[in-house]
Amino acid sequence: MQIPEIPNLIHYAIPFFALTVIIEVILTVKVRMEGYDFKDAGTSILMGLGNVAIGLFTKAITLSLFYVLYNFYHVFTIPFVWWSWLILLFAEDFCYYWFHRISHESRFFWASHVVHHSSKKYNLSTALRQTWSGGFYTFIFWFPLILIGFHPIMVLVQMSVSLIYQYWIHTELIHKMPKWFEAIFNTPSHHRVHHATNPQYLDRNHAGIFIIWDRIFGTFEPEVEKPVYGLVKDIDTYNPIKIAFLEWYTMFKDFVTSKTSLTNRFNYLIKPPGWKHDGSSVLSSDLRKQWEEKNKTNS
Repeated sequence: MQIPEIPNLIHYAIPFFALTVIIEVILTVKVRMEGYDFKDAGTSILMGLGNVAIGLFTKAITLSLFYVLYNFYHVFTIPFVWWSWLILLFAEDFCYYWFHRISHESRFFWASHVVHHSSKKYNLSTALRQTWSGGFYTFIFWFPLILIGFHPIMVLVQMSVSLIYQYWIHTELIHKMPKWFEAIFNTPSHHRVHHATNPQYLDRNHAGIFIIWDRIFGTFEPEVEKPVYGLVKDIDTYNPIKIAFLEWYTMFKDFVTSKTSLTNRFNYLIKPPGWKHDGSSVLSSDLRKQWEEKNKTNS
């Protein structure tokens, strides 16, 4: 089977990203009469450029490992035809959902994903605030697709398509899409919930393209209350180096310096963000439960 050469779609999308950020700035300032945090946006853009530069290396690693796994074993040999791309659209999105969900539930994966949630603003530039470290290890969530028989090129292309889709949902300029669209697809409304620190919104709406996975696995939350963006404990810095690596530093510091058993030290790597061995932690799940109990009492 002849394999086509497929360019990096993210690189081709960069001019579109730049143009739409400019349009959003104009609409925000001139039409909505609101301020625009250019310093925060500048940090997001720098993080995005760093991600693209590092991605030249990490994409090569990912593709190489995909090929090694594919050549070692795969159940089916899936051709480059329309129906296989359709199946892959849903299969890749399913993998993305679990990657994204676990990135909120395990500190080791949160250490790279926290970058994307570090802005207290929510606009198209926030979509560009991407990790510098995740590309070195998060590709493992897509291994099942390779083992099933999807060609490595197909998987990488669909991963890029998913990221490009998710760009437009990082905005407050779009309130709601039609009901049928909101029921099936990830939208700005759904994703605003995901970026919010309101207790009822924490660790919800992990969708990539299709919101159906959140509805199926019980992690869906509709947008009702106005979202407050950022982290439960904000980083409060515009320094891209700190944003990229601060959580890695604090995680390994907890692992090395905590006076507890070796098992508990490893728990600082795999347990949810904020976990502490002495039981003093208040996790996102705890904050959500507190909100639910308070809501029941008030009703």
